[in-house]
Amino acid sequence: MRHTISLSRRQRAGALRASICVSMRFTQRVAQWIILLLLMLQAGFVAAQQGYPNKPIRIITPYAPGGATTVLGRLVGDKLTQAWGQQVLLDNRPGGNTVIGSEAMVRSAADGYTLLLITSTHVINSVLLPNLPYDAAKDFAAVATLAGYEPVLLIHPSVPANTLQEFIALARSRPGQLNYATAGGNGSATHLTGEFFNMLTGVRINQVPYKGTGPVLTALMAGEVQMHITPPAIFIPAIKAGKIKALAVGGDTRLSSLPQVPTFAEGGLPAYQLKGWYGVLAPAATPKPIIDKVSAEIGRILNTPDIRDKLVNQEMEPFINTADQFSALIKSEIAKFDKIVKTANIKPGE
Repeated sequence: MRHTISLSRRQRAGALRASICVSMRFTQRVAQWIILLLLMLQAGFVAAQQGYPNKPIRIITPYAPGGATTVLGRLVGDKLTQAWGQQVLLDNRPGGNTVIGSEAMVRSAADGYTLLLITSTHVINSVLLPNLPYDAAKDFAAVATLAGYEPVLLIHPSVPANTLQEFIALARSRPGQLNYATAGGNGSATHLTGEFFNMLTGVRINQVPYKGTGPVLTALMAGEVQMHITPPAIFIPAIKAGKIKALAVGGDTRLSSLPQVPTFAEGGLPAYQLKGWYGVLAPAATPKPIIDKVSAEIGRILNTPDIRDKLVNQEMEPFINTADQFSALIKSEIAKFDKIVKTANIKPGE
C-alpha cells in the first residue's frame, strides 16, 4: 500500500514538473512573439517617422476664412508644400471661440498630419473656460511659433475722435453706449484686448462678438461697431482708404506702413502693451521627432528673406521659437492672461 502511494506521488510530481516546463516554454514562446511584434511595430513606427511626410498635411485654423490666420497659414503652408513635396491644406473650423477647431485637432491621429494654427485665444480659453472638451495643458504639444504682432486700435470714421485721448474722453462721457468688435467672441484674444483697454482707462465699451476677422472688418467699416483692437494685417488697406481710423499702435515704434499713427505710449497710455503671436500645435502624443522636424522646417522658412518681407508687409514679424521654447511661452502666457481675467473679472458667458 505504501509503495503504491509513493509511486502515485512521484507520478504526480513528475506530471507537475512536466506541466510547469510546458507552461514555461509556452510563456517564453509568447514573450518571444510579443518582443518580435513590438520590434516590428517599432521598426514600422521609426520608418514612418523617417518618411514623414508622405501624404498631405492639414492645418486647422479655428477662425473664419479671410483673417490674419488665413494669410499666415497660406504663407507657411505653401512653403512647407514646396519643401516637402506634400500638399499642406488649410481647414477653417470657426466657432466656439476656437474650441470647435481645437477639439477637431485633438481628436485627430497623433501622427503629424493634422496641426492647429493658434493665437493667444487658445491660452485664454484654458484660463477662462472650465469645461473645455479637452485639457489645454495635456492634450496639445507645442510645435513652433510663427509670427508676432503689435495691436492697433481702430474706430469707425463717424466716431468724433481723432486721437486716443479724445476717444477715451468720448467713451467716458458715454458709458455703455459704444461697442467694440471681437473676432472669436467671448474670451478671445480680441475680447481681452478690449477688456484690458476698459480696465486701464476706466471706460465701459461693450463687446460685440463675430466669428472671425473678416466679418469684423465688414462690421467696422459698416459702422455696426465703433472700435476694434487687432493685428493690423488686413485692416491697413481700409485705413489708408479712410474707411476706418487708426488711433494707436502697440510696441515701442510706429508702423512703417502707418507712420502717422502714434504708439499707445505716445497717445498717453503707455501701460497698454499686449504683443500678440501665432503658433502651431499638434496632438500631445505626436512623436517628438516629427514635432522637431516640423518645428525646424518652420524656423527655416521664417528665416527666408521673402517670408520675412511678406510678414513685414502684413505688419507682422517672424517669431521663431523651438518646440520647448514655445511650450515655455505658453506657460508664461497662461499666467499673464490669468491675471488680466481676474483683474477685469471676466466670466464665461459674459
